[in-house]
Amino acid sequence: MCDYYLTAESLEEKKLELLDLKNSKRREIAEKLREAKEFGDLSENAEYQEAKEAQLILEDKIIKLENLVKEAKIIKKTNGHNKVSIGSVIKVKSFNGIQTTKIFSLVGSLEAKPEEGRISNESPLGKAFLEKAKGDIIVAKTPAGEVKYRIEEIS
Repeated sequence: MCDYYLTAESLEEKKLELLDLKNSKRREIAEKLREAKEFGDLSENAEYQEAKEAQLILEDKIIKLENLVKEAKIIKKTNGHNKVSIGSVIKVKSFNGIQTTKIFSLVGSLEAKPEEGRISNESPLGKAFLEKAKGDIIVAKTPAGEVKYRIEEIS
């Protein structure tokens, strides 16, 4: 079993997506199947085969989203915590060449957007930050090479 960490907002988005797939998208594919059947011989009917394939893909996606929604763990906002956890926003100082200050949000892998500072708890950098405290220095091996940060603030 995999842990799916999501914010409450993201979980609501996933629920809405699931409803859309179950209602609108299923109806669309059912209509395509109905139209394709009207062309006759199903064994040589490309439109029918494509619609059946689309139906299989849709049902697989629905099952995955249902499991995600059922198993999701909500990321709670961390207030006053002195250790980094999922949901923490951390201000760090980089020690790689030029010293720079960055802000990262530690999120679940489904919400990660490194270019926006949202790093996954499963990434090398995210793993290195977990359970660390203000003032701690972390070193992480990333695809871009080794990085070194000191944690300045945790919120």
